Amino acid sequence: MANETLIGEVSNYFDHVGVAAIKLSAPLKVGDKIHIKGGENTDFEQEVESMQIQHEKIQEAKEGDEIGLKVKEKVRKGYKVFKV
Repeated sequence: MANETLIGEVSNYFDHVGVAAIKLSAPLKVGDKIHIKGGENTDFEQEVESMQIQHEKIQEAKEGDEIGLKVKEKVRKGYKVFKV
């Protein structure tokens, strides 16, 4: 989609809690809208409602951080994360 910026990649997914670990290549903050795309069927947008680093809630993360983010659909390692 237009005006999207690649900001990271899914590095892990925890099925039992619906949380993706995302390695960031750009900053991200609560309230941002993201678009996750990968595989044949995964292509969705959602707002960042909360995120964590090492189980600590944070409001913003910077390039190089690995964050935990609750996602509304199942994702897999290697899926791309864009900021909308």
